[in-house]
Amino acid sequence: MEYGFIMKQVHNSQDDLARDSDDRLYDPRARTAMTEFTQGGDTLALEAAAAARTAFHAVERLRAHGAQGRGLSSGALDVLIRLSATEHGLNIGELARAGGVSSRNITGLVDTLEREALARRTPDPQDRRSVLVRITPAGLDWLDSFRAPTQRAMSALFQGFTPAELAELRHLCLRLVENQQRIEQYLTMTGEPDGSPA
Repeated sequence: MEYGFIMKQVHNSQDDLARDSDDRLYDPRARTAMTEFTQGGDTLALEAAAAARTAFHAVERLRAHGAQGRGLSSGALDVLIRLSATEHGLNIGELARAGGVSSRNITGLVDTLEREALARRTPDPQDRRSVLVRITPAGLDWLDSFRAPTQRAMSALFQGFTPAELAELRHLCLRLVENQQRIEQYLTMTGEPDGSPA
């Protein structure tokens, strides 16, 4: 069975979750699919990866729902938030690195923000070959109108989480990012084509 097909089935699942013997949540469909994929091997890391992806999609669906009601995708919203944190602006490469996406993707998002008059491109005074993207006053107003609904939505999404749990969740997610970056650096140095270290 193809792994991509398994993951699609897992992420499309809206079935109820279950609790294991340690009273921890798990997705029975993910466990079944991963058990079949590993041919009865250990599934914990694969289930954790599936849970991380499912959680990511849950957050993104909520953010996109709120942003699309105001005319922006969640990706464009991320760019706008990053631009609001700097008065000098950022170039496309900086935005791409910060968002972990391609420059092409960021260019499309900036095009959208410019069409909506929420951001604008300006020449970089330090480098004539470069262009900076800056948030406009309309972009700042847009974020002001979006701030309170976003805070309410995130409070609802993380209802029941303690501050310590939120800090631990943030920490664990960023440990995944660190590991992925190390693997990517290793694969780049060794030229491994398949995404799995030797």
